[in-house]
Amino acid sequence: MLTDKVAIVTGASRGIGRAIALALASQGAKVVASARNAEALAELTAEIKSQDGDALAVVGDVAVEDDANNLVKKTVEAYGQVDVFINNAGITRDGLLLRMKNADWDAVLDTNLKGAFLCTRAVAKVMSKQRSGRIINISSVVGEMGNAGQANYCASKAGLLGLTKSVARELARRNVTVNAITPGFITTEMTEDMTGKAQEAMTDQIPLGRPGSAEDVANAVIFLASEQSAYITGQVLGVNGGMYM
Repeated sequence: MLTDKVAIVTGASRGIGRAIALALASQGAKVVASARNAEALAELTAEIKSQDGDALAVVGDVAVEDDANNLVKKTVEAYGQVDVFINNAGITRDGLLLRMKNADWDAVLDTNLKGAFLCTRAVAKVMSKQRSGRIINISSVVGEMGNAGQANYCASKAGLLGLTKSVARELARRNVTVNAITPGFITTEMTEDMTGKAQEAMTDQIPLGRPGSAEDVANAVIFLASEQSAYITGQVLGVNGGMYM
């Protein structure tokens, strides 16, 4: 259980982020949900509160330094601490390398990698003073194995793994653990935009023979946020059905 723990989730308005926020709340955590979609955040926090949970919505863009700092600031003002931080916010702008526009590269790296850096730097200051904390980065299986047509996305998610390991070494003496989760082919709004043929091709690469769910990823987050993971840091946990081993 995560009773009375304070957890921040970025990219919480839908998909994996939303499932993570709901799972944390179900374990007793006070959840601060952040994203750019104010309406979706309002719906999420209302759902948590309807189940007797405690939730706060903070609208912002993780790629904007002031927004990242404000997210942590508002959390501390509301709850006095930050125990768990989930860097989940991410976007895609797919395209083959030779056709990829600079703007599409920059947008993906800014949100997926720079955003995680800005948020991690902001929350690390709080957790270092507390001498406790869990930072969990949601990367991707394609950050480990690559994927045609996603050079920008793969680079951002691979960079997130390097960020995870470096920050884990820096914050370990402050009793702050930093780990990453690499989801595989997970059924979300993002993957539902893929054609049926593309979805079949992805599923064929999974030994367990099926896509994962957002809840599968959320379950891994709950473990890494718990006391049971206290001696785990700088690690990458694959939630991919065996797609990459």
